[in-house]
Amino acid sequence: MAATKAYAAQSATTPLAPWNLDRREPTPHDVEIDILYCGVCHSDLHTVRNEWGGTVYPAVPGHEIVGRVTKVGNHVKRFKAGDLAAVGCMVDSCRECANCKEGLEQYCLNGMVGTYNGKDKYSGGVTYGGYSKQIVVTEDFVLNISDKQPLEGVAPLLCAGITTYSPLRHWNVGKGQKVGILGLGGLGHMGVKLAASFGAEVTMLSHSPSKEADAKRLGAHNFVLTKDETQVKKVNGYFDFILDTVSAEHDYNMYLNMLATSGTMVCVGAPPTPAQIPAFNLIMGRRSLGGSLIGGIPETQEMLDYCAENNIVSDVEVIDIKYINEAYERMLKGDVKYRFVIDMATL
Repeated sequence: MAATKAYAAQSATTPLAPWNLDRREPTPHDVEIDILYCGVCHSDLHTVRNEWGGTVYPAVPGHEIVGRVTKVGNHVKRFKAGDLAAVGCMVDSCRECANCKEGLEQYCLNGMVGTYNGKDKYSGGVTYGGYSKQIVVTEDFVLNISDKQPLEGVAPLLCAGITTYSPLRHWNVGKGQKVGILGLGGLGHMGVKLAASFGAEVTMLSHSPSKEADAKRLGAHNFVLTKDETQVKKVNGYFDFILDTVSAEHDYNMYLNMLATSGTMVCVGAPPTPAQIPAFNLIMGRRSLGGSLIGGIPETQEMLDYCAENNIVSDVEVIDIKYINEAYERMLKGDVKYRFVIDMATL
């Protein structure tokens, strides 16, 4: 066991603060990584404040991890000391169920192991995430990254990037399609970049007029202010696909009505309360409402390779880890463009 510096929450009501944890010595199939940057996801905040329930304390969040390999087990084939590497939202799964065998580890029928607050198969305790100096992960869940992109911008691709890439690919979004992206935050800004790069006509749907210039800078072709009834009416029945990235309460029906016949709206945001959707809002236009998590390991690697080839990274604000509690408060207000990333050299 190796002592590792980290930042942890000791309860749902205490701020994150320095804490030491033990990382296992690498097994024959493990990769040990010195963490260089870790993105800050809204899921981190939900977990440390126990807003989804089930948090085990102390909790060390962080699942948008990029770093450099320091040590590998003697059966590791794809990495060696000195290589760049990344870890996303999962560090293990059963590997035996039908979904795992298809590369859909995120939907493991026996439960994937989250990078933090998951059941640690090795220690029997819980997993600790990327707000730490080091992490040890089985090779099958470690990803290759390019050395040609700014690593701080790559880090959020491990969650925000794959969370938007996966549904866009699954529903075959591309040229000739009209796509709406609902919400311009950490997820939404990646949705805009990716959908535009796939050749779709992209419209940003936002209640904030101040977001228009940024949306267009990121690649959106159009902007609809969702508080303006006239603008909303113009896009009723318009979109082939809507990616809903909003985690605050909102009326799904308003956006379902923007779908063309046979259109699909996919939720990647998770509002805190159930939505009420009359069946006729789906039936009358053969519309679909779906959901999507992250991607599996093969698709996450595909996404990282695609972003490297097309020079796509997240827009980030790099912070000192001592600023993390203030960053959480700003994140709650939407006061970040568009993802905080911790420089782990500050730990």
